[in-house]
Amino acid sequence: MSPPIEFSCAEKIATVTLSRPDHGNTIDPALARALLEAAKRCDEDDDIRCVVLTGRGKLFCGGGDVSAFSAAGADVSAFLEDLAETLHAAIMRLMRMRKPLITLVNGPAAGAGMSLAMIGDFALAARSAHFSPAYTALGLSPDGGMSWLLPRVVGLRRAQEIILSNRRVSSDEAERIGIVTRIVDGEQLLASGAELAAKLAAEPVAALGAVRRLLLESYDSTLETQLEREMRSIAALGNSEESRRRVAAFVARRNSNG
Repeated sequence: MSPPIEFSCAEKIATVTLSRPDHGNTIDPALARALLEAAKRCDEDDDIRCVVLTGRGKLFCGGGDVSAFSAAGADVSAFLEDLAETLHAAIMRLMRMRKPLITLVNGPAAGAGMSLAMIGDFALAARSAHFSPAYTALGLSPDGGMSWLLPRVVGLRRAQEIILSNRRVSSDEAERIGIVTRIVDGEQLLASGAELAAKLAAEPVAALGAVRRLLLESYDSTLETQLEREMRSIAALGNSEESRRRVAAFVARRNSNG
């Protein structure tokens, strides 16, 4: 049996691929555990400077494996709690790691798959992609961070409408309202992702990590708290070898052009 997650790393770019194409890359306990292990590796390996998350086959991710929900029977509450706990641990690792994350949404994304699509700093989607909350159709509420992510991306009123009515969002609308960064032709998705990942991997990873952290923290900060965090962050980065080198190179270029 092939692993539910494929992991590869080249040129300091890690690629994590959801790989249950015959099941729409739906999330079962094995995939959730494998995603958590991949997320830990991406977080802890200092040689990795950028991470790409995508899916194999026609779907990006169809959400939770509903067949597994049904098979759990009377134990479904414990099953869903364990599944969500593992998935959420993976998402927290991916969102809080010190390196940028790109999601390449190669096809439809539903439920927790829609949540996974939104966690990237950059979300590129194929034109064939569409996005569905899916939860209320099964008598369930969101997981994967959707109730936190979607209001912050599209605003509370629109998030209410999308989730409560379980409305499908096309790739064009997803780009327009900010669920994804941009849409690209399907055959260009991997190449566009690779180009962006190479650019990010060449950037100062400590600075990118600090930006990710500040943006996440901003949602629970007062202005005064956030200003304090920004002051401490820029002061620490200014003393880093990479920043000093880049500042010196900038000054040298300016002087040579002056």
